[in-house]
Amino acid sequence: MNFHIIIPAHNEEDSIAKTLESLANQSLLPKKVVVVNDHSSDGTQGIVEAFASKYAWLSLVNNASSNAHLPGSKIINAFYKAYGTLDEDYDVICKFDADLIFPKQYLEQLAAHFSSNPKLGMAAGFCYIEKDGTWVLENLTRKDHIRGALKAYRKQCFLDIGKLKPSMGWDTVDELLAQFYGWELMTDDSLKVKHLKPTGMSYNKASKYLQGEAMYKMRYGFSITLISAVKLAYKKNSFKLFKDYLAGYFRAKNQNVERLVTEAQGKFIRKLRWDGMKEKFRN
Repeated sequence: MNFHIIIPAHNEEDSIAKTLESLANQSLLPKKVVVVNDHSSDGTQGIVEAFASKYAWLSLVNNASSNAHLPGSKIINAFYKAYGTLDEDYDVICKFDADLIFPKQYLEQLAAHFSSNPKLGMAAGFCYIEKDGTWVLENLTRKDHIRGALKAYRKQCFLDIGKLKPSMGWDTVDELLAQFYGWELMTDDSLKVKHLKPTGMSYNKASKYLQGEAMYKMRYGFSITLISAVKLAYKKNSFKLFKDYLAGYFRAKNQNVERLVTEAQGKFIRKLRWDGMKEKFRN
């Protein structure tokens, strides 16, 4: 099974070598890995070039983007910079972060999952972070959610969902659309991936409303947005974030921002969300 892997990297000199070493040591080697040096000002480019001189399946693409941190759009625009250099001869395409250490059997085990279930559209392991000298689950989301740091898509699923959306919420809408098109999702808790830089975005003034905007663009509707905003703000222990999420939602609504999904897809997504909440309430 052929894997194409894209790794956007911005100032990752402290971690990118460990990520690439873990991929070079896979029991099933990837067919192609493209690292996007996304406007780095550190030694990222040199480190990747050194690896690329050793491994024919690894290449580097330089991307001159802005330094501004815009969740969603920046990393997906970098992804497409690399995607344009790849051929179509792949079975699975991955978007990986540049601060991960994969267990040796990671790709081989994903390949086995995809091979055994023709309806499996997306699959991944779990991220673990170091805490007090031990590696513990980075439990930021539901365990059935595939983190944006380590996305793997079957080719047809990737094409069916319209590839990746350059927007905040891309790593949620991809799963929702995959299910809309009849694909299954799977997380394998035996695949423990070390996440070297724990998730902790610092949003600037321009981007702090983007989570709420994403809920509008995914056609959640106000009720689901309200519930989701409460849950996210509670998890992050910030009432201010709750206000920012709702402000982003209404600002997008008032500006009639372009949606990420069609009306039919939005109806499916709302039902999926309501069904999920009802199931949690029953349990």
